[in-house]
Amino acid sequence: MGTCKHTYHFGGRIVPASGDGGDVAGGTSKEVIARGMRVLGLAIREQPRIFTLALTGSVLFGVLIIANSFVVGAIVGRIAVPALRDQRYDAGALALAAAALLAITGLRVIGIFGRRLGAGYMQFRLQAAYRRRVTRRYLELPLSWHQRHATGTLLSNANSDVEATWFPIAPLPFAAGTVVMIVVAMASLFVTDWALALVGLAIFPALGALNVFYSRRMAPRQIRAQRLRAEVSAIAHESFDGALVVKTMGREAEETGRFAVRANELRDALISVGRLRGLFDPLLDTLPSIGTLVVLLVGAYRLHQGAVSVAELVSVMFLFTVLAFPVRAIGWVLAEVPRSVAGWDRLQSVLGAPGSMPYGERPLDRRGGAPAGLEFAGVTFAYERNLPVLHDVSFTVQPGRTVALVGPTGAGKSTIASLAVRLVDPGSGTVRLDGVDARELTAASLAGTASLVPQVPFVFDDSVRANVTLDRADPDGRPLGDEQVWAALRLAQADGFVAHLPDALDTMVGERGTSLSGGQRQRLTLARALVGRPRLLVMDDATSAVDPRVEAAILAALRGADASASILVVAYRRATIALADEVVFVEHGRVVARGTHTELLATVPAYADLVTAYEKAEAEREREHAYDEDPYDKDGYRKDAYDEEVPA
Repeated sequence: MGTCKHTYHFGGRIVPASGDGGDVAGGTSKEVIARGMRVLGLAIREQPRIFTLALTGSVLFGVLIIANSFVVGAIVGRIAVPALRDQRYDAGALALAAAALLAITGLRVIGIFGRRLGAGYMQFRLQAAYRRRVTRRYLELPLSWHQRHATGTLLSNANSDVEATWFPIAPLPFAAGTVVMIVVAMASLFVTDWALALVGLAIFPALGALNVFYSRRMAPRQIRAQRLRAEVSAIAHESFDGALVVKTMGREAEETGRFAVRANELRDALISVGRLRGLFDPLLDTLPSIGTLVVLLVGAYRLHQGAVSVAELVSVMFLFTVLAFPVRAIGWVLAEVPRSVAGWDRLQSVLGAPGSMPYGERPLDRRGGAPAGLEFAGVTFAYERNLPVLHDVSFTVQPGRTVALVGPTGAGKSTIASLAVRLVDPGSGTVRLDGVDARELTAASLAGTASLVPQVPFVFDDSVRANVTLDRADPDGRPLGDEQVWAALRLAQADGFVAHLPDALDTMVGERGTSLSGGQRQRLTLARALVGRPRLLVMDDATSAVDPRVEAAILAALRGADASASILVVAYRRATIALADEVVFVEHGRVVARGTHTELLATVPAYADLVTAYEKAEAEREREHAYDEDPYDKDGYRKDAYDEEVPA
C-alpha cells in the first residue's frame, strides 16, 4: 500500500487510490451557475408534464399569497377599522371574509400539494432513470475501463452523484413559481402606490443579488465536498476489498491514516459549507423584514398624505411579510447548483466514457447441449497504456476435452480466461467458439455457451438458491427449479455442506458469503456457473481454496457424461494438471509448449521446475496446516524436527 496517488492491486484488478470520477465542475462561479441552469433545463425537457404540474401548483400558491394579502388588507380596512370606529360589525361581511380566507387557504393547500408531489416525483423519477443509465453504461463499458476505476468511485457515481445532480429539482418548481409571484407582486405594488413599489424594487433585487453572491461563494465549496465524498467512498471500498492484504501486511494503521486524511478533509469541507450557509441564511431572512419596516415608515407617510388607504397599506405590509419564505426558494436552487454541476460532470465521465463491447447478431446453436470447441488464433492483447501481456497465442480446446492452462504468475493465464468468455476483446487475432468469432455472437448465445468461474468468488447477501440461480431461466424459458440447483451443487461438490446449513437452499449466506469458508464460496460460485449447463466452462484457479481431494472429485464430476462441457482450467496443483487431456504451458504471454502432463514433464524443463515448485509449495502449506493443528506426531515428536528427533 502507499500514498493516495499510487495504485493498488486487489483481486487481480488495478484501481486508482483516489476516486477518479472524471473532471468536476470547473470555471468561474458564473459559468457554474450557467451550466447548472442548463442541467435544470435538461431535467425540465425530460419530464415536462410532471414539471408543468409542479409549476402550476407553485404559481397557484404564489398568486394566492398575493390575493390573500389583499383580502387581509380589505378585511382590516373595510371591516376591522369601521368596526372599531363604529363599535359594531357587519356579520354578513365578516362571514364573507371568513369564507374568502377559507377558500384561499383551501386552494393554497391544493397548490402546495401539487407543487410538492410534482417536484418530489420528478426528482425521484430522474434519479431512478439516471441510476439505470449509469448501471447500463457500466455493463456496456469494457473490462479495461473498470480496471482503471475504483469500486467506491463507481458506487459514488451511481448513488451520491446522481442524487447531487438532481437535488435542486425539489425546490425548482417553487423557485420558478416564486419568480412569477414576484412579477405579479411588483405589478400589484405599482397599481397600489408608486412609492411602496420603489421599496419593492429595492428589496427584491437586493434579495436576488444576495442569492447570486451566496451561490458563487458556495460553488467551489460544494464542488470540493462532492469530490471528497467520492474519494472517501473509494478509499473505504479499496480497504474493504483488500482487507486480507491489509491485515496480512500489517498495514491497518496506514490504511486508517489514509482514510482519516480524506475523511477529515471532507469534514472540513462540509463545515465550510455549513459556515457559509449559517452566515447568509440570517441575511436572507433579514432583508424582507427590513423591507416590511421601510414599508411601514413610507406607508405611514403616504397614508398621512392620503395617497393610500389603510387597507392598501396593510396589504403591502402583509405581502412583504409572507414573501420572505418563498423568495428563499430561489436561494435554495442557486445554493445547490454547484453541487448539481459537480455531480453532473461526474455522471458524464461515465455516460460519455469511450469504449464499448457491442454484441453481434449471430446466434449459436446449442447442438443438443454438446460441448463447445474453443480456439485461440494468433491472439495478442494489451491493457490500455500498458505493454502487451499476450503475444500470438494460439491453441484449441476440442469439444468435450479438458485443457489445463499452466504458467508462472504474470504469464497471462487470467487474461486468456477473460478472452475465452469475451470479458475483453483481443487487440489482434480471433477467439472462436464452435468456429464462430466470439465478437459476432449475440449476448444470449455467448452467455448460454460459456461460463467463467473467477479467481475471487463473489457471493451475494442472499439465499443459497438465489446465489446459484441469479433468477435465470433454463433454455426453454422456465425458471430454474430446485432439482437443477441440487444437480449443479452435486457437480460442484457443494451439496454436502449446503444440505447441512440451517435452511439448506433458503439459508442466507451474508454479505460476500461471510458465513461460508473460502472453499465453500468457491464451490457455490462454481455451481452458479454449472446450473446454466454451459457448453464451455472456464475455471480461473477457481478451486484454490478447496481441499485437493475435493478438487479432484469436482474435476472428475465435470469430466463425466452429465457435465457435457469442454473445460479450460487455470491450474497449479499437480494432481489437477494430471487430470487434463492436454496442458498448455504459458510463459511471458506466449504459448511455450503443448502436450500431456507426462510429455511436458519429460521435455520442458521450465514446466517441470514450475510444477515441482507448485507441488513443494502445496506440500509445505499442508504440512504447516497440519502443524498448526498439532505440532507433535503420534509418537510425541515434533513434526518440524527434521535433523534430529526431539521428544515432546
